[in-house]
Amino acid sequence: MLSEHRDEAATSAFFARTIKTNGWPEKVVIDKSGANLAGLQNINWLLLLYGWFWLIEILQVKYLNNTMEQDHQFIKKLTRP
Repeated sequence: MLSEHRDEAATSAFFARTIKTNGWPEKVVIDKSGANLAGLQNINWLLLLYGWFWLIEILQVKYLNNTMEQDHQFIKKLTRP
């Protein structure tokens, strides 16, 4: 299980690498994971400290993972013996 404080540095590094590779996002949609939220907030705070006021909008959807898993439900039924 991810915790907000333990994995904040790891998620900050992950989002920094992702931004460097894929470009700057206007908004990021995440689930209710505390580590993801803390990492993105950390990046936004660093941007404010460096005088950059175009921040990343963070959208949280509580059951985002559940809806994605349900999309695969039909495929799982077809592949079962």
